Formats: sequence, structure tokens, C-alpha cells
Amino acid sequence: MDEELTDGYRETCLQCGSVAWGVSDEGRFFCRSCHNIIERTHEAAPQACAPGTARVSTIGRRSRAKKPERACRWQACEGFQFILMKQADALIKLGVAPGFKDDVLWPLWRRFLQTSKQAYTANPVRSARLRAQDVDSESGSAAESSFLPAGLSDGETCPTSTSASQAGTPSDWSTGSQGSSESLTPRRKVRRGALSMPKTLALIHLALVWSRQALTLADLLRLANDGHIPYIVAYQDLPEEMKLDGAEALIFTVQSVPSHRALHREAQTLVRFLRLPAFPPIRRQDPLHPAMLSLRYLADANLPDELHPWVCVLMERSGMSDVTCGAPSAPSSRPSLPQYDVQAAALVIVTIKLLFGMDDHTEWDLSNAAGDLVTEERASPTGSVFSLRKWFRLLHAAKLRKQRARERATARKQWKSVPLYRKRNLKCIVVKKKRVAEQLTSCLESLSQGKVARDPPAAPSSFNFCWGAADGADGPSMRRHKLHAAVTLKGEVLTPVNATYWHPPLRSCDPQKCSNHCVAALEVTLPRSFLWLLQLFCFLLQVSPAHLHQEVLNVERSVFTDKLAKANGTGSPDVISQTQKEKKSTV
Repeated sequence: MDEELTDGYRETCLQCGSVAWGVSDEGRFFCRSCHNIIERTHEAAPQACAPGTARVSTIGRRSRAKKPERACRWQACEGFQFILMKQADALIKLGVAPGFKDDVLWPLWRRFLQTSKQAYTANPVRSARLRAQDVDSESGSAAESSFLPAGLSDGETCPTSTSASQAGTPSDWSTGSQGSSESLTPRRKVRRGALSMPKTLALIHLALVWSRQALTLADLLRLANDGHIPYIVAYQDLPEEMKLDGAEALIFTVQSVPSHRALHREAQTLVRFLRLPAFPPIRRQDPLHPAMLSLRYLADANLPDELHPWVCVLMERSGMSDVTCGAPSAPSSRPSLPQYDVQAAALVIVTIKLLFGMDDHTEWDLSNAAGDLVTEERASPTGSVFSLRKWFRLLHAAKLRKQRARERATARKQWKSVPLYRKRNLKCIVVKKKRVAEQLTSCLESLSQGKVARDPPAAPSSFNFCWGAADGADGPSMRRHKLHAAVTLKGEVLTPVNATYWHPPLRSCDPQKCSNHCVAALEVTLPRSFLWLLQLFCFLLQVSPAHLHQEVLNVERSVFTDKLAKANGTGSPDVISQTQKEKKSTV
């Protein structure tokens, strides 16, 4: 064995003159006769694949060296503030206005710290120990921190509210601890005043809505899921003096991005907890207005631009044109934070149902009529007639390709970036698993003859599909197609050819208690074409079908009154054409 390690080294020993070399555990050459050590060393190649090795490495449970004490003590709110700053900087690099961070986000953060009595108050709540709670199944948080107020120190104070406007740099960070308002019950103190990673995204969402930025909640979640915004491994960007291990590391650790509904509920809870004033109204030209969002979703779904006036008419009829978000100061009231992206998608779905029926019969008859109009004089010379059948085939194939690409990207992601452990006595087991995982990864790379070349990640975009004649497009564009087969002129007023509109019972109910309107319960009775349309927009927004279907029902309740609802659940869409006539006369 020594002959293989020495690799034929035949020089004589300068001390005893013999040629009997060996290699020590440290890789140094020594003479086996006189034990003389020379400067020559043996370079050991890294072991990529070691099947059947008998070498056992053990890790002691107790540290042999004393762990150096921290130079300064810091609170968890400082760590969350550092992560919040990194997330805001990432959004600014992606094109968000720089004023969103300094003018909106930091005042919201300081208000949260002051309302929860963690900083900017005369008597901040101090914490002596941390406790990791169970995993929240909806928000995807691996552990949410709850700080138990163990004692208040009279000698330590935090900046008062008068100095809140001067905080914003790392040197001005507060050293407060987690707490909550005194008017809350102990159970709500943990739930509403506790800091967690989903709350950072909720605060950013509130700041985006307040500053009327173009990013919706669905866009924010997509950016966080793709890694453009630090969230899953945001704790890795913490400074060295803020590194945690054991149960404390679980505070900043999450396993997945929260769902759309869970994060919206978190943001709405923050609106009530902070008692925010009324948000600035969303104007029609703002990117968050349903009129602008519906135009964006029509382009992403490759639908004709002629559908947008019908969406606007439906938006006026449902009362969604005046978008306001207010939070009354009364604690008993329930403020409403609109879901702009889901509302705009629901308006588009109801418009398509209105024009094409989506009952598994009407839409295919209209598609046959569109094919007949291609050869007639009524067909526009500047654009083709829109056919729902062609659109369905094109979108269905593109959706399958995008869905498979998402699944492959999800499968390539590493589930856990860094092994974590709740107790320090489990460190030896976790580190051993980490070593085994790294060795298996190197073995797989060597067996596959190196790393597989992958395409660089694409730049983030608000659109899921790319339509047109360019290279790499998902298919031809249908934005310029005409709706001649779906609408007709009646007395110089555009009216849908479809004369009926189906819908489930539109009685008001509590969506948290009622299961009659759930998509899973109605899936047997709903038409297949409508379910596919619902799943398409759920794919675009990354929301659940039940969530989007509930918003579709809310739009239908606002548009179709009891006078239009018949005994068989069918209403006439004449009210839409009448609204179109009134709008045309005013113009």
C-alpha cells in the first residue's frame, strides 16, 4: 500500500541512507527505518465515489473547543429587517420604483414595530428565549417565532416614535423584541404580533398596493418561487454575526412559498392590526386597476382585443370600476383588501361565458359559424374571425408544455438547501447526513460524466406565454381576430349571439362554511369547457380553482339580479347589451 502511495519514490534517506518510505495520515513522507520526516507530501485525489469503503468517520456530540461568545446581542426583528431590505432591493433591481422602499415600505415596517411594541416606544417588550411552533400548513412556514416576554429591563430603551423617521439604515436598526398590542389576548399576541417570513411578503404586498406598482400578488409569489426575490433561503444572506443554529435557525426558515389565499389573508390581517388609513384610490390608468389587468390577462391568454370593451362594460355593471381599499379605525369593522388580479381574471371568465356560453355546446356551434364566415364577405379583410376551437387547441398544447417545464424546474430544485436541527445535540446526525448527500451528489455527477449543461434562467416576466411569429414563441397571436361569429348588430347595438347565460345558484353564503359552491362539489355538474377555462386562469395566476371560482360567483352575483335569474338557473344577458347601448350613446 505504501508503494502505491509513494508512487515509486526511490531517493535515499539523508539520515540513515535506506530506501523505505511511507506516508503518514497527514500525507507527509517519512522513513520507516529512522522515522525521519521530509518535506515531500502526497496529494490525495478527492474521492468522488467510494463504494464499500470501510472507513468510518464519527462526529463528537460535544464541542472540543469553546464556542466564542457573540460580540453583540441582536434581536430577531433585526434579522427580519435585513431580509426585508434584501427583498426590497431585489424588487427595485427588477424595475419597481425606488421610492417604494423609502417612502412606503419602511414607514409600514416602523409602524408594525411600534404597534407590536418591539421598537419605537418608551417601554419595548423584551424577550429572553425563543420557541419554535408547529408548521403552518397554509402559509408554508417551517416555524413561526413566538417571543415570550420574560422580563423588562429598565436600563435599556428603544428609540421613541419621534425618531422613527430617521431609521432606515443598518446603523439605525432597532434592538427591540417581538411583542404585540396590550389590547390583544395572549393567543392573538402570538398569531398577529409574531414575526414570520410570510409577513415580510405581506408587508411588501401592502407597500406595492399603496404605491400602485404594476406587481400583483400573483407576480410577487411567482418571483419568490423562482428565486428572484430572496425568500426560501433568505437566511443565508444574513451577516456572520447573525448566523443562527439549532431551534433559533428555524425562525427564518421556510420550506415553500405561501399560497395566494394564505398570503392575502396575512396581508389583510396586517391591515387590521396596523389600523392603516384608507389606501390611495386605484385610478383607471394604474396597472392594478381591473381594466388594465384584464387587458394584460387577455394578451397572456391570446384572446382577441375586442373582448376588452365587453370586460369594461361588465366591470361597470358589477361596480368594480371604482376600486378603493380602506381600513376603518374601528376595531370591530372588517376592512377589505381587494384581490385585483383574481377579480380581473374573474371578469374575463364571465365575459367569455357571456359571449360563448361555455356549456359544451354553444361555444362549438359558434366555432362552426366562425369557420363559415371566413369565406363570406362579412369576414374582415384585416383580420381573421376568432374561433374558440382553434384557440382551445393552441392554448391547451401551450399550457401542457409550460406545465411540464414548471414540473421539471420544480423537480430540479433542491428541497432543503441547508440541513437544520432543532437541538444542538442532533448536530452530529445532521452534519453526517449532509456529508452523505454531498458524496452521493458527486457520485451521480461522475457517473453522468459531468454536470448536465442547462440553459441560463430566463429573465422574469409578467407574462406566462409569448405569442407571435418570433423564434421561441408559443404559437401565432390571435389578438387581432374579430368576434363576428359571437356578436351581432341589433338596432346599431352590439349584442351577443348567445341568448342564454347559465350559472349555479347565486345565493349569498359564507365561503368558509358553505361547501355547495366548491368546485370539487360542483365538478360533476359543471361543463368541461368551463372547467378547462377556470384551470387555464388558475395556471396563469397560480391560484386554486376554488378561490377563482368563488370570485367568479361574486361577479355573477353583482351583475345578474334576481329578476334575471329564472327557475332553471338561466338568465338573459340583455342587461349587458343595454349597458353597451347606454355607453355608446354617452360616447
